[in-house]
Amino acid sequence: MAVPKSPAGVTPRRPVLSVSARKIKDNAADWHNLMMKWETLNDNGFATANKIVNVKIATQFKDNNLEIECDSIASDSGKQLPDYNEELEQCCTQLLETLENMSKIQMKMEKLSTTTKGICDLETYNYREGASRPPLFHTWPTTYFYEVSLKLSEMYKKELQLKQVIVQEIAHTVDQDLMMVYLSAWLYQPYIENSNKLLLESMLLETGHRLL
Repeated sequence: MAVPKSPAGVTPRRPVLSVSARKIKDNAADWHNLMMKWETLNDNGFATANKIVNVKIATQFKDNNLEIECDSIASDSGKQLPDYNEELEQCCTQLLETLENMSKIQMKMEKLSTTTKGICDLETYNYREGASRPPLFHTWPTTYFYEVSLKLSEMYKKELQLKQVIVQEIAHTVDQDLMMVYLSAWLYQPYIENSNKLLLESMLLETGHRLL
């Protein structure tokens, strides 16, 4: 028995919402992947920053105990502690590369927020006459996906700005206590709230990536 076709006068909004739901589900998966990549880069960056601090402390110790000898070596060769300086330069380059990769991730996060806002705007246009807006998945209104996405994006934006300061300063400070502050700030990421994982898991649950 043939299934009757929908009347021609029915509004063609269902396919649009289906596309929107698919895009939001893809965005949720992207959020998961980007946040996992960020954490890996954060761990790598901390290891590199820790090396920078160790090299600087070792250099300061050697300078304090062998000041005359170091001055003599510098005057003879025109170089100061070539082994330490080379290692420090390599570590600084690695940390800068890590920061650049984190910046790329943060830009992708912002794009996810922009895309979600576009979906919200499209839904507002489709329902401009005040008709009810059924949720795309279980319970979340579409606007809540944007609110969560924006909140996460702002967290990582602020954290990236902090890391930019750390990268600029950590290799130049001579205060060991300040070095430890920089290391701690990098590791514990004060601008990324503990709620970030809950928000992500809730979004994955809502979109069907996690089972109820």
